[in-house]
Amino acid sequence: MLREMRIRCLGVIDDAVLALHPGFTALTGETGAGKTMVVQGLGLLLGARADSSLVRSGAPRAAVEGLLTLAPDHPALTRVVDAGGDFEDGDLVLARTVGADGRSRAYVGGRSAPVGVLADLGEELVAVHGQADQWRLRRPDQHRELLDAFGGHELSERRTAYQQVYAALGAARAERDRLASADRDRAREIDTLTAALEHIERVDPQPGEDEALRIEDERLAHAEGLRYAVASAHAALVGSDDGLETASAVEMLNAARGTLAAEVRHDPRVEELHRRVSEAGYLVADLAADLAGYLADLDADPARLAAVQARRAELAGLTRRYGDSVDEVLAWSRSAAEQLTEVLGADDRLAVLETEVSRLTSELTQAAERLHEQRRSVATVFAEEVGAELAQLAMGSARLTVGVTAREPGPYGADEVEILLAANSGAAPRSVSKAASGGELSRVMLAIEVVSGRRQSTPTQAGSDLTFVFDEVDAGVGGQAALDIGARLAALAAYAQVIVVTHLPQVAAYADRHLVVRKADDGSVTASSVTEVTGQARLEELARMMGGGATSAGLEHARELRDEATRRRASTRSKDRSVLS
Repeated sequence: MLREMRIRCLGVIDDAVLALHPGFTALTGETGAGKTMVVQGLGLLLGARADSSLVRSGAPRAAVEGLLTLAPDHPALTRVVDAGGDFEDGDLVLARTVGADGRSRAYVGGRSAPVGVLADLGEELVAVHGQADQWRLRRPDQHRELLDAFGGHELSERRTAYQQVYAALGAARAERDRLASADRDRAREIDTLTAALEHIERVDPQPGEDEALRIEDERLAHAEGLRYAVASAHAALVGSDDGLETASAVEMLNAARGTLAAEVRHDPRVEELHRRVSEAGYLVADLAADLAGYLADLDADPARLAAVQARRAELAGLTRRYGDSVDEVLAWSRSAAEQLTEVLGADDRLAVLETEVSRLTSELTQAAERLHEQRRSVATVFAEEVGAELAQLAMGSARLTVGVTAREPGPYGADEVEILLAANSGAAPRSVSKAASGGELSRVMLAIEVVSGRRQSTPTQAGSDLTFVFDEVDAGVGGQAALDIGARLAALAAYAQVIVVTHLPQVAAYADRHLVVRKADDGSVTASSVTEVTGQARLEELARMMGGGATSAGLEHARELRDEATRRRASTRSKDRSVLS
């Protein structure tokens, strides 16, 4: 249930707080006072697209906050938790800001969240209906959507099963057609892949071989220079055999060690230095041995150098075509081998796909028949329940039927669904968009909303978890029909929170609570506020709506209207309670 909404700097509304309650709340006010801004604010709170033009002139941003009370097991709370929002003592706070620069931010349970989270929560928490919903009656594809929404879990399951088969069949047909139309290209692809794989197999590269050969090529090409450098280093460490009397590093370290050895007992620091000189001598000796080993292993074979360079040239022929390195060439060859296997098996795959398409076509026909049967069954109940509602909306002579006829299979089934209406007892049924006037369309839409909403609610949950918002859905009607609309809204409000923006006193008279949007103008700034009216103030607002003003006659007329609505509301709710529950 939506308990409170605060709107700041949105259009003509400067700062307004709407205290909302269970049952039926009417929202009224003079034209231009800001009733539409209340609905706009609610839309923003539920994830509607932001528009900087909604921000009040001179304000940096508009803000809307909503406080909702939800049951602990409400399914929407999973989305709140996923978004990182807090939910304490059954209360959930949603917020939305829109800057004058067009930037928008959303908050769920005190945490910043994507605007899409608000939209997801809005689908679970609040159903907003208005005059714009009449477009759904003017488009045939929306007739199917209205019926399917009414159909409940079983119809939804059959529709989902159909859509899964439809998607699988579409994918199988697309793959089959792609393979069938690519015979010539497939032959060229086979030749290209086969030649490339034979080339790679003939060269037979090994993982990392190109890098290893590069290192060996570099060593063999510079063997003489390497030999001279290593031999010189070795001679510097251990001396040479050329007869020259030059001290080697080993000899000098040995001399230093001997000199220090004579004095180590006199000073611990000299003893430490002696140890380090000894270690240096061992390290130099090991290094000299390694240098000698390198010299012994150094190969200056010109034939080996030529062989290495020839092999590198072979590998370069592969890396120019199939990858920057031998490892990439090997990866490409594995992928190409898989691709060749797939292409070579295309004929087998085509045969499998033909069988699959045939099987899925049969399954789709069966799924379409099951969906068709369920839609026809639901259509009968839908027509009966909506017809019963229309009888309560001064359209008792109207007959509503739902035609479900076969058509070519599409994404949503193999049915053409059309809501038909005979506005008078002697008239032939026609599409509701053609048979109904604007006011009648409003009543038909309201009847559909009421029966659909009733199916989604139970007496235990509706008062706290289900909210309907009707934005001037009573436009185009008046007199007795307006009273009937008020009565049906009041009946629904017995099991759900209902908020109605209306300009009709006949509808507002049925409300449990009455909020008025008032406009104040100081000559330069226009601001709107929202206040609840009761008692005499409510009678004055009803009188204003009736055009009589706050005269004694106008107030008396308003009192009679309110009393009549009270009597009819009690009678209607008593009759409907068993049906709604």
